[in-house]
Amino acid sequence: MGIVVRNTPRTDLEIVDALGKLGVATVHEAQGRTGLLASYMRPIFRPARIAGNALTCETSPGDNWMIHVAVEQSKPGDILVVSPSSPCDDGDFGDLLATSLIAHGVRGLVIDAGVRDIADLTEMNFPVWSKAVFAQGTIKETVGNVQIPFVAAGAYVRPGDVIVADDDGVVCVRREDAADVLKKAQAREANEGDKRAKLASGVLGLDLYSMRERLAEKGLKYVDYQG
Repeated sequence: MGIVVRNTPRTDLEIVDALGKLGVATVHEAQGRTGLLASYMRPIFRPARIAGNALTCETSPGDNWMIHVAVEQSKPGDILVVSPSSPCDDGDFGDLLATSLIAHGVRGLVIDAGVRDIADLTEMNFPVWSKAVFAQGTIKETVGNVQIPFVAAGAYVRPGDVIVADDDGVVCVRREDAADVLKKAQAREANEGDKRAKLASGVLGLDLYSMRERLAEKGLKYVDYQG
């Protein structure tokens, strides 16, 4: 038995878009270094950067039936997040499904499985982060779940949570925390801008971050070369 949950809450797109501009690394750091999906989740082309509301879809291995079901539940600004119920690399997704998602305003795909037709997806400029690129075809036989909380690539993702994805990977932000994380991420970005200017002027990180005393406490010693 599968379940499709309709009319799930979503995060305001102004917050979503602002988080997207800050990028995965900054958002991840701002929320206490949490929320990252597994390191194997890579974009099929670069550069790529998107943010959106999570539209969750749990499939059976080697079966992409529920992705078609998920399209019906999509709203503009969503990112489809797909995870099979057990590990699988099969090519669940290609250019035809991307065409359908684009028509409904979906911004991209994050899939803990395989994709194919990547040349076409690249030409379409449809961003995808996947576990694998694999031409293996799939079937349509087993029902799964749409818009339920689940684990995707090691991260807990709920419908309407914010997904931020770029060349550094993918991070998930709880929808209840999104506004607060945005404030922290913006503060971090401003602080890094100041540091960047100082480093560009020649200031050493050793001095900017007051590292010398701590390094000495850890036992680091400098010696001069004796020829």
